[in-house]
Amino acid sequence: MNRHINPYSASFCVFLWLPVYAATTLMDEKIVFPYKCFTGQYLRVDLTKGSAAAQELPLAWAEGYLGGNGIGTRILWEEVPPEVDPLSAENRLIMAPGLLGGTLMPNCGRLEVIAKSPLTGIYGDANAGGFLAPEIKYAGYDLIVVQGRADKPVYLLVEGGRAELREAAHLWGQTTSATERAIQKEVGDPDVKVACIGPAGENRVRYACIMVSYARSAARAGMGAVMGAKNLKAVAVRGFGGLQVAEPERFYRVAVAVHQAIRRNEFYPGVSRYGTPGLVVLMNQMGRFPTKNFQLGSFPWAEEICAEVLREHYFVKDIACFNCPVACDKVYRVREGQFANTTISSVEYETLGSLGAGVWNRDLEAILYANQLCDDLGMDTISAGRTIAFALECAQRGLLSPAEADGLDLTWGNVTTLLALLEKIARRQGIGDLLAEGTRRAANCIGQGAAEYAMQIKGQEIAAQDGRAQQSMGLAHVTSSRGADHLKGFPTIDETGYPSEAVRRYGQEYLPELIDPLATRHKAMLVKDGEDFGAIVDSCGNCKSGGTFVMAEVYWPEMAEAVEAATGMPMSVERLQATGERIYNLQRCYNVLHGITRQDDTQPRRLLTEPSPSGHAKGHVLHLEAMLEEYYRLRGWEPATGIPTARKLRDLGLAEAVERLSIEP
Repeated sequence: MNRHINPYSASFCVFLWLPVYAATTLMDEKIVFPYKCFTGQYLRVDLTKGSAAAQELPLAWAEGYLGGNGIGTRILWEEVPPEVDPLSAENRLIMAPGLLGGTLMPNCGRLEVIAKSPLTGIYGDANAGGFLAPEIKYAGYDLIVVQGRADKPVYLLVEGGRAELREAAHLWGQTTSATERAIQKEVGDPDVKVACIGPAGENRVRYACIMVSYARSAARAGMGAVMGAKNLKAVAVRGFGGLQVAEPERFYRVAVAVHQAIRRNEFYPGVSRYGTPGLVVLMNQMGRFPTKNFQLGSFPWAEEICAEVLREHYFVKDIACFNCPVACDKVYRVREGQFANTTISSVEYETLGSLGAGVWNRDLEAILYANQLCDDLGMDTISAGRTIAFALECAQRGLLSPAEADGLDLTWGNVTTLLALLEKIARRQGIGDLLAEGTRRAANCIGQGAAEYAMQIKGQEIAAQDGRAQQSMGLAHVTSSRGADHLKGFPTIDETGYPSEAVRRYGQEYLPELIDPLATRHKAMLVKDGEDFGAIVDSCGNCKSGGTFVMAEVYWPEMAEAVEAATGMPMSVERLQATGERIYNLQRCYNVLHGITRQDDTQPRRLLTEPSPSGHAKGHVLHLEAMLEEYYRLRGWEPATGIPTARKLRDLGLAEAVERLSIEP
């Protein structure tokens, strides 16, 4: 790829006016890696020393964990023990593209960011689309590992295999969008892809996110706070290389077949036209749309904040992530009124729930503005909205007074309060300093039974799914390795009632319970399989919304063939399944090191004991224990403790975990 360099650009003049702390190039000796699709090296950055060095990718990482989520899990297990504070220099920040990122395989542009979570204190990761993940591969690296802490703000520039640490004091305090523009201008290249934090990350808000070019968010588990604690404002990458696959013709056939299958899928037109906001009305009817801090499962004004309204009144254009045929992302603009000129992309179902129904807010334009505000400040919209909903319910129950809330009116649906709290949280001002800690820590500070209203699991706020309306999702929330989460197991077959896919994957004998969202039978199997497959998806870089889970066109056989054709690594379905199970078990082992046991695999009392008043779920509670017992049995984990057995770990090639966890045979 040719590149034109402006002789007056920042990149050309860097040694004249912009301090460089460290620089490195690709390894001197060309790596002969036995598998294709890998670059064979990764970038190790030590902010304390001000160094950056290319290191050879261990073969065992590639063979046992593939890439992305898998390799990131392995590094966290090896390098970040329980005594490490997530906000200390000893934590690692791992940015890992998927194995298939940058190839022709559709929907494979996702980036995994892995670290010990400041929000939960256990395994943490966040996932983002956009274009940064392939750019890292094109720059010559399979992943980037950051450790240490810089004395003053810096950003990392990776350009054509060369890595530099540059001063970022002039960027500190800037929003994420302003930071991205400033770096592109300094480098003299508008195509540089940027991952950066805003004021929330700088102030170590425990659910701060990382914004990734273009306008995508690695949102969950507080990865932005890890960057802020390291004084790392941004990572900017420009690559000019390419990738080779082992069997080009075969890989091409697989990629084209998947692409065509996605377009033929019955859900393709709706997902492509509306994106995830298309779920709002359906989930609302199910009673699965958390409202008023999960006091309800349906929002009376759901049709005022749904995809059709977005499309009719605010739509500008469709946009897509790298190599995506779905283009589920949209640009929306508010053209008049109080929030005129608000322009935002990446408006998701989750945000319409957390900043809309969850806080009793029916003002769609205010939701769009709040979404933009969270993106610019660098905050996870899910945890931000849930934490504000928690504060509103605490006020409702008499546990939080206006005086304790800086005089704000903590009544449901107050848009002025919503926006003021987002600003206060990001800057840790007044009550924002408390809410920046997340609901679990805030509840412990408030006391007086406030924990009752903290809708979190293992410290992470629950996303926009009410488990009373979809039993499998209620189970998936508690077994997720990163705390309350819908994307690890991501059960969608019973969410959509997808009988043909249920039969294709699991067989006729599992119907009708498998596709009934209120049934509990077979749901442990569904979640366990989803977690193992999801670990592979996150390690290969696929998008779970565009073609993998929602449209269900990529499953074990397709993934196994794609990995084998891309890498040349022999990959049967059985080997791939064992790899997914190995990754997920290692994440569980990491959490066990941090004291996680069966007693932590639970939901808030509200969902377990209070029947849903909403939609199709009316009168139902979440029946967790029976599903959890079956889940542990299928996993090969000790039912009494939720800890993997020695036999299971040895079968998966994780014998060292048996010794480290002191598990009896």
